[in-house]
Amino acid sequence: MTLPHWPPANIFTEVASPGLLLNLDLVHSNLEKMLDQVGGDKQRLRPHVKTHKMARMVQLQREVGIEQFKVATLSEASMVASCGAKDVLVAYPMVGPNLPLLFRLVEHYPNTNFSCLVDHPQGLNLLREQVDSGTVDSIGVWIDVDCGMHRTGVAFGDQLNALLDAIHLADSVVYRGLHVYDGHLHQADLNERHTEAKRIKMQVDAFLATTGNAEVIVGGSPTFSFWSNECSWQCSPGTPLFWDQGYGTNYPEIGFSPAIALLTRVVSKPEANLVCVDLGYKSVAAEMPLENRVVLPDLPDAIFMGQSEEHLVLRSSLASGLNLGEELLAFPRHVCPTVALHQAAHLVQGESLAGELWSVDARDRFLLSHTIE
Repeated sequence: MTLPHWPPANIFTEVASPGLLLNLDLVHSNLEKMLDQVGGDKQRLRPHVKTHKMARMVQLQREVGIEQFKVATLSEASMVASCGAKDVLVAYPMVGPNLPLLFRLVEHYPNTNFSCLVDHPQGLNLLREQVDSGTVDSIGVWIDVDCGMHRTGVAFGDQLNALLDAIHLADSVVYRGLHVYDGHLHQADLNERHTEAKRIKMQVDAFLATTGNAEVIVGGSPTFSFWSNECSWQCSPGTPLFWDQGYGTNYPEIGFSPAIALLTRVVSKPEANLVCVDLGYKSVAAEMPLENRVVLPDLPDAIFMGQSEEHLVLRSSLASGLNLGEELLAFPRHVCPTVALHQAAHLVQGESLAGELWSVDARDRFLLSHTIE
């Protein structure tokens, strides 16, 4: 695997390993491609912040005119609002103490329009009860549509129609539109993926034809090119800003570049063809099989022998030529949970370090005792 836009690992001698590296040039390039995909219409982008969880990334997107964001946690919601963003959708069911915490954010950031998802009458009632018990007059809601993922949401049909009617009857909630996430569409073949997305679009079109026009938020990263070209609705990709080897391998036609890397070092050479590096599963996403967790371009024949909390053992014909302490670049297969394992990223610009750290601000949970700054 060649990565012409990344400088060699041996320039990062001052970075402690394992360390997170962020290539700002590639981030800017990926952001431009996202905007180009929607014809420059910033109103059509509602990027998800779950991949980066960084206030500086939110600010970077606001600088080009993006003001609508999607988040998965209240910590992310608080971070985005603290950056001054105008619109934040919490795309996760709000239950338990998260309900009053969300409303605390609504009160604390009056210039940000918060909304959340609803997919069940009980969820709607919980929101109404929270409004009635507090000082917030109303909350915006999007109906979470189950378009095939079967995780959250309600499928098109009688139950969704009844939920929409109940929302319209409730004074304390404001109907914003439909949230249609197609995270189950990850076919390697572009035509197959787009064919399945087209079926979802036909369902949405049929629903809107009978209920009236409404805002719609659609898609994730694998189907971003379909939704950006085939409709005028909001798109909510998250991964394209950073990209990763998983998407890069499965969807090479999409054209974004991996802007995140991990710096790791050789810490041991137990046998002639074995090498141990300091890249355990506390520093890179480990939910996938061992061989699919990370790519090391400088060891193209590497066979992954084992990984523990702080160690990754590799077999390679090149192992004998590596020195203890030697730097290697590793590219995560799944960037989102990898970033959340690090407190900050070292900025890379051009062929050198920029001498700046960008904090992963929303990596922690929003606690009940959390004090809003």
